[in-house]
Amino acid sequence: MKRYFIIIILSVAASLNAQKFEGLALTPPMGWNSWNNFACDVDENMIKEIADAMATTGMKDAGYQYVVIDDCWHGERDSLGFIQPHPDRFPSGMKALADYIHSKGLKFGIYSDAGWKTCGGRPGSRGYEYQDAMKYAEWGVDYLKYDWCNTEGMNAEGAYLTMRDAIFKAGRPIVFSLCEWGNNNPWEWAKDIGHLWRTTGDITNCFDCVVDHGTWKSWGIMQILDMQDGLREFAGPDHWNDPDMMEVGNGMSVNEDRAHFSMWCMLAAPLIAGNDLRNMTKETIEILTNSEAISINQDRLGIQGFKYSARDSLEIWFKPLEYGHWAACFLNRAEQSRVVEFDWEENKINDEFSKRSLNTQSEIYNLYNVWARKSFGNTSAKFKSEVPAHDVVLMRLTPVE
Repeated sequence: MKRYFIIIILSVAASLNAQKFEGLALTPPMGWNSWNNFACDVDENMIKEIADAMATTGMKDAGYQYVVIDDCWHGERDSLGFIQPHPDRFPSGMKALADYIHSKGLKFGIYSDAGWKTCGGRPGSRGYEYQDAMKYAEWGVDYLKYDWCNTEGMNAEGAYLTMRDAIFKAGRPIVFSLCEWGNNNPWEWAKDIGHLWRTTGDITNCFDCVVDHGTWKSWGIMQILDMQDGLREFAGPDHWNDPDMMEVGNGMSVNEDRAHFSMWCMLAAPLIAGNDLRNMTKETIEILTNSEAISINQDRLGIQGFKYSARDSLEIWFKPLEYGHWAACFLNRAEQSRVVEFDWEENKINDEFSKRSLNTQSEIYNLYNVWARKSFGNTSAKFKSEVPAHDVVLMRLTPVE
């Protein structure tokens, strides 16, 4: 009996000593994931080409780091239970692929699932968490997306704690992305477990729609945006709300892509591209690499933006930034253009969460249009502009010295 008590005590002690690797995501992670465009059609040659494109199209220079293979890379487990990559799709092995991605100055990400099987029916990590974490560390993995399919009867917090502890025990710092779709309110318990957590089900490349798959739904950009209401207080450096990977470049209009990217920047959301980086239009590259928009997303305060007002399908959002700067975004959800008029002096913006105020009665701010890439006056005059359908006007406000 004493022996069992000792084992239990040692097990509890080991759990208490485990933790997530801190400081890996002090700003929202930026990278690329295979799922939105390729689903299960992944192989090592394509992933190498994506890494090449990230390094040469301006994506890397803009801050994108992670090349993440989503579901369906898996082969079978070996006789000892260690997971292997699919021998036909990844004949060189994951270590060689990770080395290639690292040689480009990028980081390597991979996918697994807390259940018996992944969403694509491949081997999940349930019961093999420590072995899988050891293998990821051996391969040189830098980022793990951990899904929630086939988890009937499991406790979400416990399942993600187990993989967190396994990653820590394996000894390699890995960004841990929890993908349990917000079903169990991860924002309430995941801060000390992972670096980001999904707040919704899967996104789809539609600005404003719901796609019903029968047993589950995928959501348009505006639907997912609405689901973020009330969650900003849970996000910050090293622990981010994740409204899912982006659909920029996957078939929406340029206006819609620009609005989508702008709102993810305002949300301080992870910027994980989901398009084919090898075949991007000039407009897609310009959206994904806009340095001023990205600087709003990557602001070191790590404060998620908030909706200030909404009227006639026109929303006004604000986001506090460091050095007393602010971001303002005018979002037009309508199918027709809207004219926005905003009197800065009559609208004092008080953000109780961040304890920051935008008071243009006591201080004047210069206005910079992020997408037009030009300055246009300051807050001493009323702001008036036409916002095209399904588009935005995104601005940085800088105090006049």
